[in-house]
Amino acid sequence: MSSDATLVDTVNASQSRQVFWDEDVYALEIERIFSRAWLMLGHESLVPKPGDFITTYMAEDKVILSHQSDGTFRAFINSCSHRGNQICHADSGNAKAFVCNYHGWVFGQDGSLVDVPLESRCYHNSLDKQKLAAKSVRVETYKGFIFGCHDPEAPSLEDYLGEFRYYLDTIWEGAGGGMELLGPPMKSLLQCNWKVPAENFIGDGYHVGWTHAAALSQIGGELAGLAGNRADIPFDDLGLQFTTRHGHGFGVIDNAAAGLHIKREGWTKFLEDTRGEVRRKFGPERERLYLGHWNCSIFPNCSFLYGTNTFKIWHPRGPHEIEVWTYTIVPRDADPATKSMIQREAIRTFGTAGTLESDDGENMSSATYINRGVITRNGRMNSTMGVGYEGPHPVYPGIVGISFIGETSYRGFYRFWKEMIDAPDWASVKANDDTWDSVFPNRNFWNEKLNAAE
Repeated sequence: MSSDATLVDTVNASQSRQVFWDEDVYALEIERIFSRAWLMLGHESLVPKPGDFITTYMAEDKVILSHQSDGTFRAFINSCSHRGNQICHADSGNAKAFVCNYHGWVFGQDGSLVDVPLESRCYHNSLDKQKLAAKSVRVETYKGFIFGCHDPEAPSLEDYLGEFRYYLDTIWEGAGGGMELLGPPMKSLLQCNWKVPAENFIGDGYHVGWTHAAALSQIGGELAGLAGNRADIPFDDLGLQFTTRHGHGFGVIDNAAAGLHIKREGWTKFLEDTRGEVRRKFGPERERLYLGHWNCSIFPNCSFLYGTNTFKIWHPRGPHEIEVWTYTIVPRDADPATKSMIQREAIRTFGTAGTLESDDGENMSSATYINRGVITRNGRMNSTMGVGYEGPHPVYPGIVGISFIGETSYRGFYRFWKEMIDAPDWASVKANDDTWDSVFPNRNFWNEKLNAAE
């Protein structure tokens, strides 16, 4: 494996191909990223009542997320503290307790060990059940979305999302009741490294007009004009890209929220009916975002397309495979018919067998498995598109790129990936808070551009 310093070159905007292949790199990611970052577990809408639970993953660790009787949410490792068997095999349900089917140990909704068969007769009342609780996971919520973290030294979820909350609030709070997830998730296996789809969703507007050219031509609508990546398209006037402190980012295509929906009447009406409320709450700059189509990733492995309204979690299964969980994200206050229509359109495009999902899956697998060749694997990947055409913006937080077709968000994603890989602890990460954006040196880009436009 290359040294940490050469896996990602933030100065020249390149990455070693080994980051998509090597077992040692993957092991380091599990230790320094997935064991320390906040990971998406689900949404309150998936576990609405006390006793409701889902089983999910944090990287390759199975966990149970449970709605407690006091209205809070708890999560714990889905493994019995006796002989290690999986405690709960159901995907979801409602339960007062969880019983291991190996020896019958009983765990409460919060993961506490509450009963052991033959405890007095065979254990002679010597068990310390408090110490034998299932290993707990730190849980926090934001706008109804539930995250888990293993590291007690990690910042709060709100601090981890940081300035990206400015953007998430535009849609997760948005108008009325904000957003929710429709489940259960579709689940599929994809033969690729987890970072390939995460980087694709965080900012790859470049592939849209090429990979999806045929599909866009058939779908029609606002995005059909991107097919073929024609040079006469005014890309700098159609959207922006964003990256923030902890690697979260997205690209937005203006006025295209429903651009991939064929049946869209209810969705477009909802947007039109609520845009005024968003403008009053957040101002015209965020109304612009509310009406746009987003390709977005929350570092490390949660992504969504707002507008198309597909929501993904990329669960890693080693360096060369992921398990994809696909939900639909919908406005909580939309009527049932509109929610159903949005879900059908999201599944048609980016469901497990969706038209555009199939296009992407082939590329993602190829971008991973090509690196099994030792000579190929010694090469590097380039992410220099738009270097210098980005910087601090007078309105939008973080670093903002001039076009939705660019790699500002890629560079932000891998900048933080490198930071997490290099840092021995969260204190070392926090020490860089004031200088994190120094890899984007054009500090006056937006002032000069906006002044020239006046």
